[in-house]
Amino acid sequence: MASAQFSISGKIINQAGEALPGATISLVNLNRGAQTNVSGNYRFDNLPAGNYTLIATYIGYQSLTKTTALSSSETINFTLSTGVFSAEEVVVTATRAGKNSPTAFTNLSKKQLEKNNFGQDLPYLLNQTPSVVITSDAGAGIGYTGIRIRGSDASRVNVTINGIPYNDSESQGSYFVDLPDITSSINNIQVQRGVGTSTNGAGAFGGSINIQTTTRRDTGYADINNSVGSYGSVKNTINLGTGLLGGHFSVDGRLSRIKSDGYIDRASSQLKSFFVSGAYYGANSTLRANVFSGYERTYQAWNGVPDYIISNNNLPNHRTYNELGILPDGSYYKDQVDDYTQNHYQLLYDQKLSDKVSFSGALHYTKGKGYYEEYKTDAAVANYGLTPVVIGGDTIKNTDLARRRWLDNDFYGITYALKYQPQSNLNFTLGGAYNRYNGAHFGNIIYTAQSAGIPPNYEYYRDDAKKNDFNIFGRGEYKTGDVTLFADMQYRRIYYSFLGFDRNLNNVQQNATLNFFNPKVGVTYQLNDNNNIYASFAVGNHEPNRDDYTNSTPASRPKAENLKDFEAGYRTSSEAFRGGINLFYMLYKNQLILTGALNDVGAQIRNNVKDSYRAGIELDGRLQITRMLSWAATATVSTNKIKNYGQFLNNYDDGSQAFILLKKTDIAYSPSFIASSELSLAPFKGGEIAFISKYISRQYLDNTMNTNPGGFTSAGSNAFITDRLLKSYFVSDVRMRYNFSVKSVKNIGLGLQVNNVFSKKYEANGATYPDIEGGQVVNYNYYFPQATRNFMASVSLSF
Repeated sequence: MASAQFSISGKIINQAGEALPGATISLVNLNRGAQTNVSGNYRFDNLPAGNYTLIATYIGYQSLTKTTALSSSETINFTLSTGVFSAEEVVVTATRAGKNSPTAFTNLSKKQLEKNNFGQDLPYLLNQTPSVVITSDAGAGIGYTGIRIRGSDASRVNVTINGIPYNDSESQGSYFVDLPDITSSINNIQVQRGVGTSTNGAGAFGGSINIQTTTRRDTGYADINNSVGSYGSVKNTINLGTGLLGGHFSVDGRLSRIKSDGYIDRASSQLKSFFVSGAYYGANSTLRANVFSGYERTYQAWNGVPDYIISNNNLPNHRTYNELGILPDGSYYKDQVDDYTQNHYQLLYDQKLSDKVSFSGALHYTKGKGYYEEYKTDAAVANYGLTPVVIGGDTIKNTDLARRRWLDNDFYGITYALKYQPQSNLNFTLGGAYNRYNGAHFGNIIYTAQSAGIPPNYEYYRDDAKKNDFNIFGRGEYKTGDVTLFADMQYRRIYYSFLGFDRNLNNVQQNATLNFFNPKVGVTYQLNDNNNIYASFAVGNHEPNRDDYTNSTPASRPKAENLKDFEAGYRTSSEAFRGGINLFYMLYKNQLILTGALNDVGAQIRNNVKDSYRAGIELDGRLQITRMLSWAATATVSTNKIKNYGQFLNNYDDGSQAFILLKKTDIAYSPSFIASSELSLAPFKGGEIAFISKYISRQYLDNTMNTNPGGFTSAGSNAFITDRLLKSYFVSDVRMRYNFSVKSVKNIGLGLQVNNVFSKKYEANGATYPDIEGGQVVNYNYYFPQATRNFMASVSLSF
C-alpha cells in the first residue's frame, strides 16, 4: 500500500504578534526550505509520515527549533524572540531600512536573484527595481556595465558588501565587472532610493545598494550551474558548502568563469572569480572570514559607436562598430584591453554582550592592481615628457606606440556597530567606520614603432594618492502606539592627498579636507497590520571625485555637493497584493552635473551648478492574480531640472566660445518616465514562464535639451545625428524556468532567457561633443547600441 502524504503548515510571528514575511523555515530531515509569505505563512506538502525537525529563522531574531512525529497533517506556528544579530547580519541592522523605516527601498532575496542569474553583471539583476536604468558597453550585459538610480550614476550610488564600502575611493564608481558572478555568493540585497539610512563609504545621492553575501546553511550542499548563449557567452559556476560541522563550524566556496565575445565588435570579456567563507558559531558570538577575488580582461568598448556609423544602414556592422585599437594597416591591436584583479579580505565578528546590548565589527582589506593598454598612432613624444631625438638626420617628434596605464591600490579599515535595545519599542545603534586608501597611478610605454629615445618600459607619469575616510553615526527608533519615530545623525570627515595643479599650474602634491554632517529624521504611522504611511527628511553631502581635483586648480576646483531629500509614501501588504507609492523631492546645491563629454578613459566631465532638483513619484507592487498568475510592476514619473544653467561651446571658426543660458533645463541622463513589468505564470509545480518588460523615456546627452546658441544652426538633416539625446525605448524579455528533482539529485534546474525578444534596436547610453564649425553647431555623438534578440540557457544541479 502506498504511503500516505501529509502537510505541515503554520505561521511565523514575533512577540508582538506581528507576521514576519520572508522568514526562513527549514525542514532539516529532507533538506527542504521555504520562506513565509506577506502574512507570515508557510507550507510543506507531500510529506510521508515520520519524525521531522523544523527550524525557523529571521534576521534580527533568535532561531527556534521544533520537532514533530508526523502521522497526519499538522499546523506548527512559531513565535520568534528578538535576538542578537550575527556578524553576517550587521549590515542589516546597522545600515539597512526596516519594514517600518521612512525610506524608499526594495529587498531582493537569494531566490529572486537566482531566477535571473544567467551570467549578466549585477546591475542587470536589479533592472526591475524602481527608478533604475542599466547600460552595457559591450551591449549584452557581460563586461563593463552601468546603473543609474533616479538619474544618478554609479558614483552617486553607495554600494556596500557586508557593510564594507565597495565604491572606488577616488572615482566613487562601482565596477561590478571586477567581481564576476558575485551574485552566486549573495544571500540578499537591499536597494534604497534617495539618501536613505546612514551607511559607510561614498554619499548616497541617488541611492544605495546594500549587499549581504553567503550566510549560514546548516546542511552540506554542492551546486553546479552552467549557462551558454549568444555572442559566445558561457558561464560556469560551482558552489560547495559543508553545512554546520560539530554545531560550530561551516565552510562555503564558489568558483566561477564567464566568457563572452560581446555584441559590439571585439568587446570580449574573460572573467574569473572565487569566493570562500568560513564561520565559527558560538553560544553568544559569531566569527566569519570571507576571501573573494575577481579577475577581468575586457577588450575596450568604452568609446561607443559614432552616430554617423549607426545611421549608415549600408555598413554591415553599423551598430556594432568599435574603433578602438585600430592600427595603420586597418587591423586591430589585440591587446587593447582592460586587465585588472581585485582581492577582498573580510573578517566579521559579532558578540552578544547582554540581553540588551550586542556588538558587530569588521576588519577588511582590498587589493587591486591592473592596467588598461592601448595603441596610439602618431603620438607626440613631447606629451610623454621626452625631448624629440635625431636619428639618421631625422628628428623623431612622433611615433606609434603602445602604453599601459596602471592602478595599484590598497583599501583597508574597520567598521563597527553597537546596538542597544532597552525595551521592545526602543532601540539605538552607534556605528561607523575608519578606512584608508592608497592609490598609485602610473603609466608605461611598452612599445614604440620608432626608437624615439624611449627606453624599455619607460614610466612617463606617476601619481600617488591617499585618502582617509572616517564616519560615525547614531541611529534610534522609538515606537509609541501606532507611531514610530526615526532619527539618524552622521558625521563624516575626509582627507585626500593627490597630485594636481596648483595656482601656478605646477603639478604638485596637494591635499583637501572635508567635514560633513548628514542628519535624517522621519516618522511612520501604522494604519493597521498591513498598511502604513511615512515621511522623512534627510541631508546628504558628497565630495568631488579624483578627476574633479586633478583636472583643476584651487581657484577652479569644484565644491562639495549638498542634497536635501524629502520623501513621503504609503506601503501596503496582503495575501493578494503588496506595494507602495513614494513621493520624492531632492533639492541639490552645487550638484556636479554630467555634461555628456568623456575624457580618454571614459570618465565624465562635471561642473557645479548652484540650483537643481529632482521631483517625482514612484510606484511598485506585486499582484497575485490567481494561484498560478502574478504581475509585478514599477513606474517612476519625475522632473529633473537645473535652474539658470550656462554652457559654453567652442567656436572653431574664430577660437571663441559661444554661450547658452537656459533658465530651466533637464539634467542629462534623467528620463522623465521609467516603467517595468513582470508577468509570471506558474502553470505547474516547478515551472515558470515570465514576460518581462522595461520602458525608458527620452534622455538628453547633455544639459541643453538640444538648444543651440543664438545665430547658429544645426548641421545636417538627419535628426539622429543632430539631436543630442537618447531616444525612448521599450524592451521585452522572456524567462522560462523548470525545477524538478530525481532520487540522487535534490534539484535539477533548466532555464532559458530570451532577451530583447522583439529585437528592438536601441541605445541605452551615449556621449556628445558639440562645437561650432562653419557657422553651424556640429554634434559629435557616440552611442552604446544594445544587443538585438539574444538568449542565455542554463542547466543547474544541486546535490
